[in-house]
Amino acid sequence: MNSQTKNTTMTAQSFDETHLNELLSLQKFAYQRYPVPSAKERIDRLARLKRVLVKYQDQFADAINQDYGNRSISETKIGELLTCLEHIKYYSKNLSTWMKPSKRHVGIIHQPAKAWVEYQPLGVIGIIAPWNYPLLLSVGPLICALAAGNHAMIKISSASANFGRVLEQAIAEAFPQELVAVVNGGGVISDLFCHLAFDKIIFTGSTTVGKTIMAAAAENLVPVILELGGKSPVIVHSSSDMSDVAQRIAVGKLWNSGQTCVAPDYMFLPKGKTAEFIEQFETYVFDMYPSILNNPDYTSIVNDKQYNRLQGYLENAKKLGAKIIEINPQSEDASLNRKIVPTILTGVTSDMEIMKNEIFGPILPIMEYDQIDDVLAFINSRPRPLALYYFDFDQARADYIVQRTHSGHFGLNTVLTHVAQDDLPFGGVGASGMGKYHGPEGFFSLSHERSMMSNPKLYSLKFILPPFDKPIHRLISKTLLR
Repeated sequence: MNSQTKNTTMTAQSFDETHLNELLSLQKFAYQRYPVPSAKERIDRLARLKRVLVKYQDQFADAINQDYGNRSISETKIGELLTCLEHIKYYSKNLSTWMKPSKRHVGIIHQPAKAWVEYQPLGVIGIIAPWNYPLLLSVGPLICALAAGNHAMIKISSASANFGRVLEQAIAEAFPQELVAVVNGGGVISDLFCHLAFDKIIFTGSTTVGKTIMAAAAENLVPVILELGGKSPVIVHSSSDMSDVAQRIAVGKLWNSGQTCVAPDYMFLPKGKTAEFIEQFETYVFDMYPSILNNPDYTSIVNDKQYNRLQGYLENAKKLGAKIIEINPQSEDASLNRKIVPTILTGVTSDMEIMKNEIFGPILPIMEYDQIDDVLAFINSRPRPLALYYFDFDQARADYIVQRTHSGHFGLNTVLTHVAQDDLPFGGVGASGMGKYHGPEGFFSLSHERSMMSNPKLYSLKFILPPFDKPIHRLISKTLLR
């Protein structure tokens, strides 16, 4: 069957080990039959993907809303769908250029040989998507994979079951299973999937699960891109306008109710600035979310497990002396819809659970500082974060922070939005991840950089063959070996 057709002998089904291996074999066979699709074919595949994304956009948003209990429709369309469509446009525009061979230098004794690098697809990419942005974090890596000429299998989180069924239908309409396939199911299926002999795996999720994925992939020497999490700190300089900072932090922290891997996790404010910040933060919360309980724009916590985890963090923090400030415009019982109102914590300490673990919810711990170097020491003593945010319009001070910290991303006077930038690589460092996608890095990380070299009729190396007592050897010794 040609990978350009829309039909396949494999139908939607409950996957088990046999079916997963059959599907992988089908994709590998199809890839081997046609390993280097042209730029035109890759662009066509992206166009087909775009068509079904647009066609199914309402169904995607409705399904994700069902999976959450309440997930803002607008947030899904703006934060997930629009970003995917922009990525498709970006890769369609640039992939032809990236596919071109790269000329490389040839050493003097090997002249007049030629050397270059060709960028070829890796083969079959395994994509393991999380529940928090199921559309963006399944389709986003798929866009990179297709642009690089690969085939792909996508594993959807069991917490996104409704979305997974819609995506499976949409993808089946656009592609045969030998090119792109969606796998739904949890537990055993998840374990089986990460043990498959892909040519590369892209995983988005927690650091703990990422270690498990990497160990499973290592059994087949499968390279991995791990987009993990971590606690992304915010540092605010004393010169900053607290109203401006509060608005930007409120947007970034409360988007998807904080269930974002690059959401600002905790923040450092200059000593004496906390009260002013909280006052301004409350103002923007009231503006954006005048009610919480039945407000469709304010997203629920995805399930009871995550909700109870967050409540446990709050209880632990309160027990250890933190002050909990809930911002609840209508004084509603938000728990009825599994929501947590925007919450600020002061008086936090590093021994609290909320300061040890990624929050992934609308809860913002605040600490104050006197000296910026103390803040940097605190951040550098902990695992390297996926993102670090600094608020200050003085570039020299910003450079000081950049040069003394490590993070997957550095945001200056902005949070969160770097994820939507087509031309920026996305990924972590250290415990927050490895490898990159998005931007040209996404194309090249899912391509094989194949070194190429050719010799003309003149075989120059014959002049330096043994015995090694010729004049040419003495010349090499005098001119090159020094």
